[in-house]
Amino acid sequence: MPYRGLFRMPGVGAQAVFGFLSQLTQQVAPVGMVLVVQAATGSLALAGTCAAAFSVGAGMGRPVQGRLMDRRGPRAVLAATAFLHVAGLIALVAAAAGGWPAWTFVALGWVAGAGLPPISVSMRVEWGRQVGDDARTAVYSLVYLVQELAMLVGPLLFGLVIAAASSSLALGVVAVAAGAGTLAFSRALRADGAAPVREGGRVFADRGMLVLLAVVLLLGGTMGALQVGVPAMAAARDVPAATGLLVAALSLGGIAGAAGYGARTWASSPAARLVGLMLVLGVVLAPLAVVGALPAFWAVLFAGGLVLNPALTTSSLLVDRFAPGAQGEAFGWLSTAMGMGAAAGSGVAGVAGQWSGASAPFLVSAASALLGALLAVPLLGRRKA
Repeated sequence: MPYRGLFRMPGVGAQAVFGFLSQLTQQVAPVGMVLVVQAATGSLALAGTCAAAFSVGAGMGRPVQGRLMDRRGPRAVLAATAFLHVAGLIALVAAAAGGWPAWTFVALGWVAGAGLPPISVSMRVEWGRQVGDDARTAVYSLVYLVQELAMLVGPLLFGLVIAAASSSLALGVVAVAAGAGTLAFSRALRADGAAPVREGGRVFADRGMLVLLAVVLLLGGTMGALQVGVPAMAAARDVPAATGLLVAALSLGGIAGAAGYGARTWASSPAARLVGLMLVLGVVLAPLAVVGALPAFWAVLFAGGLVLNPALTTSSLLVDRFAPGAQGEAFGWLSTAMGMGAAAGSGVAGVAGQWSGASAPFLVSAASALLGALLAVPLLGRRKA
């Protein structure tokens, strides 16, 4: 089994644990900002703008962080981003307590997003350098498995602290835990002799990278539409409390999909797999528009998660083909495309749901995946794919 070999590599076990801890704020930070800012100011609009600023900051920061990692190595970048991320979140909590001007909330949200530590990028670059091409599917699957676990556990931990104390304290606790995890992750990299890339490659030297980003943008659109569709459907059926369980179905499916996808060796090319996975994802999600019973709805979301993380893993494999000398920056652009796609998908799904009912966002989600499969077809003929 490929995972056995991965955990035998020096430092991987510790890095996986610290990487999990470091990524606890990925889901928690925007939700926590909304709760803290709305409670302090009474303005949901300001709270939403603050969360949007976090997403914009993260999207702008990822390529810059990746480029710096390619030139200087990951350790200094991780330390700097850990400071910015934690400082931004703690300052936002202080702003809420102190009644600071509204613009400061938005600015601090952007800073916290721009400083979101590039843990998954670091994992993909550093672990990928230690293995051959045949093991990278397992490597990138493990990266997404760790990330998905953090995104599942983070909100649960956040909720527990809120129940015991307050949303401000909960956001501060999770932020400090993530910062400590990032610094520990950075120190764990030293045992592996982490070093900057010297080839000086360019991210867009191969135009296949642009095609890949377009496909990932649409994959993000699929996820963004689901983020709107699931709570809207639950509310339309007067069971808003079911939202958490339904979202968990997608995460659990993603964990299972990442684990299974990386556990075997694939004979087909990454480009062919990406086309197939995007096609299957669209077909699997389409029934959400007509499914009635909540257990069946949960099962379909779980099935979608099974395909979603393998599609993300395969996208990372294609980065290795199209930008081998600038992987840190290229992975950063991949994250940016995902975030932009999610924002666009959420917006389109919201408009569609407003005009056509609660089932429309799921049609948007499925259509985005199917269009991504179509756009990925030209990658099949490329020499590098």
